[in-house]
Amino acid sequence: MKNNKLMAMTALAMASMMILGACGGSKPAETTAAATTAAAAETTAAAAETTAAAAETTAAAAEAAKGGMEGGTSLNFTTGGDQGTYYGFGGVLAGKVSETTSTTVTAITSGGSKANIEALEMGDAQLGFVQSDVMAYAYNGTRLFEGAPVTNISTVASLYMEQVQIVTLDENIKSVADLKGKNVSIGAAGSGVYFNAIDVLGVYGLAESDINPTYQSFGDSTEALQDGKIDAAFVVAGAPTTAVTSLAATKPVYLVSLDDEHIEKLIAESPYYSKNTISKDAYGTPEDVNTVAVGAVVIANDDVSVADVYNFLYGVFENVDAITAAHAKGAELDLDFAASVTSIPYHPGAVKYFAEKGKTVTGK
Repeated sequence: MKNNKLMAMTALAMASMMILGACGGSKPAETTAAATTAAAAETTAAAAETTAAAAETTAAAAEAAKGGMEGGTSLNFTTGGDQGTYYGFGGVLAGKVSETTSTTVTAITSGGSKANIEALEMGDAQLGFVQSDVMAYAYNGTRLFEGAPVTNISTVASLYMEQVQIVTLDENIKSVADLKGKNVSIGAAGSGVYFNAIDVLGVYGLAESDINPTYQSFGDSTEALQDGKIDAAFVVAGAPTTAVTSLAATKPVYLVSLDDEHIEKLIAESPYYSKNTISKDAYGTPEDVNTVAVGAVVIANDDVSVADVYNFLYGVFENVDAITAAHAKGAELDLDFAASVTSIPYHPGAVKYFAEKGKTVTGK
């Protein structure tokens, strides 16, 4: 009996020790799991901090790599209609300036040269594309700005030539004289294109009353040509122009050529024109076309900072190859041409940039 009781007591003691051991062992297991979870969280947090630090380093390096002057701000750049060269090329320029300098430029659509000058005058935009003839009208208070000169604007740069394109689908219209009695779009009412059309018609002895005029934008004009509503349209923009290219993709397009005698007469009367040739490759025309052109110029409100105008020029002319890869007009960028404007003084920021390039321009 004693042995049996002793054995029972021994077994009970061993069972109790096993139970206590099992209960006591659960705590280290729980502690180990919690510690593992905490360590993983710390590792994740550390990785996130490393990623954030790397991103900040990358951003800082990108910012440090930007050239031009410090202190740039944000500028609105008015261009033109969404089917014109101003808008397409302006968007490329704005993107490159924003990417490579401390100045951010946003290209926006607009009604063209006259509207852009008005936006600058009112302070609604800081940069704008204009035809060289229209900016002369504005600064001198003539034609579109008769008696109301706009003098708080200055030149940034002349970038490329804008050809006077007389577009038709009628191969029998070979001369400006052939437009007599025809339905012709001569640009939006009061636009720069309108006055270009009047100038060209005038040297051929035609007045507005000698045609059946309509007053339409580039896009509307090419649509009207497509639909047979008009016989010809004046388009003043860098060739190739999107609206005309789109038309040429559907039907054979012809451009009316100007002869040398009338070109010389026009330039003598209005020296802001220059002789120009549109390659037959622009729209697949049968041959090259002789015409006249005006300059496509970027102007600025006088209140724009020196740094911002300097940066615009830096972003454009230090990146000509990249711009040319994105838009054909980049191939026409040239510092000598950019510094060739004489009708309106240059902005101080432009004076500074061109001086560093060894070019002298007249500033305000």
